[in-house]
Amino acid sequence: MKFILNNEPILSININGIKINYTYGLEHDFTYLRNSGSSNFNTIFQLISIPNFGCDESDWLNVTSSPNGKIVLIQRGICTFTEKSILATKYNVAGLLMYNDGTSSDRYLPVSGRVDQNTTFPALSLSYQIGIKSLNAIQNSTNVFVQIHISTTKYPESVGNICAHTITGDATQTIVIGSHTDSVADGPGINDDGSGTATNLVLATNLAHLFQTSSYPSYKYRVKFCWWGAEEVGIVGSGYHVSQATLSTIPGERISDYLVNLNYDMLGSPNFQMGIYDGNTANFSTTPPKALPGSIRLTELFRDWFISQNLPYTISELGGGSDYASFLAAGIAISGLNSGISDKKPKEERDYYNRLLGQGNGGIANAEYDPCYHQSCDSLANINPLGHEKLSKAAAYVLEYLGRHSDLRSYLYPAEEIRQLEKTSSYKAREKYDVENEFYRKKNI
Repeated sequence: MKFILNNEPILSININGIKINYTYGLEHDFTYLRNSGSSNFNTIFQLISIPNFGCDESDWLNVTSSPNGKIVLIQRGICTFTEKSILATKYNVAGLLMYNDGTSSDRYLPVSGRVDQNTTFPALSLSYQIGIKSLNAIQNSTNVFVQIHISTTKYPESVGNICAHTITGDATQTIVIGSHTDSVADGPGINDDGSGTATNLVLATNLAHLFQTSSYPSYKYRVKFCWWGAEEVGIVGSGYHVSQATLSTIPGERISDYLVNLNYDMLGSPNFQMGIYDGNTANFSTTPPKALPGSIRLTELFRDWFISQNLPYTISELGGGSDYASFLAAGIAISGLNSGISDKKPKEERDYYNRLLGQGNGGIANAEYDPCYHQSCDSLANINPLGHEKLSKAAAYVLEYLGRHSDLRSYLYPAEEIRQLEKTSSYKAREKYDVENEFYRKKNI
């Protein structure tokens, strides 16, 4: 769904006859939520609060005043903004204000997020301070009213994925390598994910050149290189690709033809880690058991390469926030690399990297891996060439290893191991796994 914000939103809250105009912007009082509907500033609505995060039907029923035709105030947490907005639609609200929870230093300002794409009412994100001030006013008076002016446009949009595959190799046994081409609106996205996109392109072009030489035999497997669109708004592009593959009956395009997905999202962070996706941390309740053994083996494969090169590495927990998530949920073994986002590098990790890379090359302790993550400074100057080179070489090694494997399907999907996992698994198949909603759930928005 294409979403366009046509104007800078305006928000005013009137408490006992005193009108307060708030400042728009992520660094200020409020911002819009993607998929918000429109509202005319001339219309005034009463503001009420929904208790207990507004994630359950009982929250909406346990109010002193019906939410019908009113603007509701809800705290961030427990469920996604989308889930809250679906309940808001059910109870016919006039608008939705969701405020940050103030549980940590980075959860005071308004947050970017999205509501359900069918939302017709205005939906805004407030800072913790404005939310608490409004909540206190509601608890002490029924004379709290809101005016919102926001104009938005929504319409269906095609997904901008680009895929290219080798002309050799068994199409019913395909290795999929992916990275995303979009960035957030606030930054040029050179590290996130120009760095992964560049690695993906180098792998594709180098492999094409090698296959044209007589001394480099083709793989027995087909390799598909994909550049996904709309990752930053809920891993939409890869999710669409997987959904179409699930429906396809064309040999080579079916989900059953995909053996593995390798994902490269952010490989050039300036204060880098050499992060390997940890297959052991896959969510057992949402991951089909058949995807687990291969994902774990791939973690070990990457790890062993770093050890063989006398390079440091960091095992990185799977959080569901990148394009591998759609494949994993469909039962495909996954792995990949990352160089770290806005988390801070522990001193122990810095010292470990210094020992193997040389003093001064291990980065800065207690500093963010990427201080320009999702910011305007994510430019060419934001890339660490050493980290990007080593991670790209690891990606090349794993592709070559998998491409030369004699029986990749058995390697990634060991039958007896999968049978044992199925006996103890908490996984329950869903009619449709909403990977976009899970993406926002992981981010708690």
